[in-house]
Amino acid sequence: MAMNRRDAIKSVALLMGGTMVGANAILSGCTPEEQIVGLEFSPKEIAFLDEIGEAIIPTTDTPGAKATKIGEFIQMMVKDTYNAEQQNTFVEGLNFIRKDFEASKGKDFMDVTVEQRTAYLNELQSSGKTTIAADPAIIGMILGMLKDLTVLGYFTSEIGATQQLRYFEVPGRYDPCIDYTPGERAYAI
Repeated sequence: MAMNRRDAIKSVALLMGGTMVGANAILSGCTPEEQIVGLEFSPKEIAFLDEIGEAIIPTTDTPGAKATKIGEFIQMMVKDTYNAEQQNTFVEGLNFIRKDFEASKGKDFMDVTVEQRTAYLNELQSSGKTTIAADPAIIGMILGMLKDLTVLGYFTSEIGATQQLRYFEVPGRYDPCIDYTPGERAYAI
């Protein structure tokens, strides 16, 4: 039985548990009916998303998330696949991270090192403690959204697929037995 692209995406999403926010739009292939009209991200907000992405997947011997222009990808996914409630949660979460970071560290998120940003996000994830009043469920949700979108955007980008993963152009030759040595990079699909 032949499988079209939409069926393949549905299968992958179901295997993953369909837990990704925005999965309904991806599974149905349709934009949610209720969305925020005129939702736009400024260049400053896209740069903020780039820096959050870089804190999640930093540059090492391979380029990090910022090199993939992850902020633009996240913006597109939020605008095109999230419903109004998810969009509101996302925007409120970004504003929360910006305010809480400044309140707890005394500096703007954009003015510190990647290591300091990563430490803050890890601390927020592990403890859930904030310096400003916030619902712990919202904190978990925004951090989950940011991680999901960053990982999805990074590993589906050319940089992630070719420099972080091993990429073989498809269609290509079929080789059913490929030697694998533990510790090698995974294959891109």
